[in-house]
Amino acid sequence: MMTQRKLGRLGPTTSAMGLGCMAMSGVYGRLDHAESLATVQEAVEAGLNLIDTGDFYGMGHNEMLLGEALRAIGRERVLLSVKFGAQRDPAGTWLGFDASPSAVKTALAYSLKRLGTDYVDIYRPARLDPRVPIEETVGAISELVQAGWVRYIGLSEVGSQTLRRATQVHPICDLQIEYSLLSRDIEASILPTCRELGIGVTAYGVLSRGLIGGDWHSGAVASGDWRQGAPRFSGDNLTHNLRLLAPLQEMAARRGVSVAQLAFAWVLSRGHDIVPLLGASRRATLRDGLLALRLSLDDQELDLLDGAFAAGAAAGGRYPAPQLNHLDSARG
Repeated sequence: MMTQRKLGRLGPTTSAMGLGCMAMSGVYGRLDHAESLATVQEAVEAGLNLIDTGDFYGMGHNEMLLGEALRAIGRERVLLSVKFGAQRDPAGTWLGFDASPSAVKTALAYSLKRLGTDYVDIYRPARLDPRVPIEETVGAISELVQAGWVRYIGLSEVGSQTLRRATQVHPICDLQIEYSLLSRDIEASILPTCRELGIGVTAYGVLSRGLIGGDWHSGAVASGDWRQGAPRFSGDNLTHNLRLLAPLQEMAARRGVSVAQLAFAWVLSRGHDIVPLLGASRRATLRDGLLALRLSLDDQELDLLDGAFAAGAAAGGRYPAPQLNHLDSARG
């Protein structure tokens, strides 16, 4: 049976890992509709009940895909986590974020239609809207909770002060934020704040968008792939980051497991209040990642990884500078 974790002091009980669906909508330059549907189906059959999406993944494509999958699987078998607020034009250009109360309610109305459901389990703004106080955004979602269209409120990529302000309006079940061996900034302030406030963490980017466990070399990013503009995949940064992975690769070889499995096992070891999201668009990736649930890292292995992947060891920001500069979480 799938092990479970409670998502925050007042949140739902979920599978110990969740399924992140962004890659099913072309962000990495490839689409396979049938394989994506089969991956969602197999994930749920394996016991993963937390399914994460965003209304801007493929500009609605991801939600429609999941709506089709849920008609076959059954809505009651999953916990749907939905992000909203990212604005794009018809060419796919990013325009910013809108988390105003009217936008909150409009976005949910469209998401419910695309997903083919009358409620979502966790609803969250994708980013902090600098023009809108977090109290107003959370207050609007709280009204949707009272109306029965949303079960829990989450946040994404916000810092400690924003978390504290938000919880004054309504309980926050979890913070979705990047957390991996190469992205450990949350350990300084954000993670302790979450624990103080009883907020769980859903960790995305555990494999650093394929940098951990991928077959990378200079020029490996294909046309149309989001990683073309990602600092950690560029030039000397990529060379540096690939060298960092050597201890992890050696440990994986000794144990006869994949690098990806070790990376997930490490995140799982950081606390029972953390639920990593497995970003799989193919069944083979899903199956490999699920094996991390069988791994246990001993103290010596954890010490080795902590030393090899100290906070700030990776070269390059996890997003291009213009995006990183607008992350509330970057301010701690």
